[in-house]
Amino acid sequence: MYGRLAAGQPITWARGRAEVLRVGLTGGIGAGKSEVSRRLAAQGAVVIDADAIAREVVAPGTPGLAEVVAAFGARVLAPDGSLDRPGLGDIVFEDAGLRARLNAIVHPRVGTRMRELEEAAGSGAIVVHDVALIAENNLAGSYDLIVVVDVPPRIQLDRLIRHRGMTREQARARLAAQASREQRLAIAGIVIDNSSSLAELDRQVGELWAQLRRAQAAQEGQDEPSGPRPPRSRQPG
Repeated sequence: MYGRLAAGQPITWARGRAEVLRVGLTGGIGAGKSEVSRRLAAQGAVVIDADAIAREVVAPGTPGLAEVVAAFGARVLAPDGSLDRPGLGDIVFEDAGLRARLNAIVHPRVGTRMRELEEAAGSGAIVVHDVALIAENNLAGSYDLIVVVDVPPRIQLDRLIRHRGMTREQARARLAAQASREQRLAIAGIVIDNSSSLAELDRQVGELWAQLRRAQAAQEGQDEPSGPRPPRSRQPG
């Protein structure tokens, strides 16, 4: 784990609910952000997954799906009536105007749901917002701390080809459509290097969680906490 925030340096509650520490977790495609998110949830963080919520708000029968179909046509529906996300992705991927149209439908609904889940978190919670596009959408100022999961682009490329079945050209195009590595690192308070083993990732996430708990305890005027909390991941339901 490396970054601008030194070990032991205090983290302050700067935005949103004064009694909740808001962490923005982000990383490029193939960096392994979800692995970090799962580990933080297991430690006791309230994890709010923007991608899972994005699926919820366009589930069958929702106003969100109806608006997407009105905008893009029935071609974006799968045979079972659900949203054909890969198909829709192919439609909007190379057209900035269509992406903006889709985002205008989905993003406000996602934001509303994420706020609802955060409000449901208890006082003193460590709330981790798992959001892929923090750098792209200039959202760093919305959080008390930004954690970036980082790997070199060559590793991202390899993972997309091996694990997601993309061609090299498809993988390169997906990387090019996101913020650059440098742009993400520029907003990072803490960087998790996920280019090594899962054991090393466990160690780094453990250090991160300890630092977040120290910040939480300082805010509450408590003695330093010990051990993980029961998991409190907030998923759509």
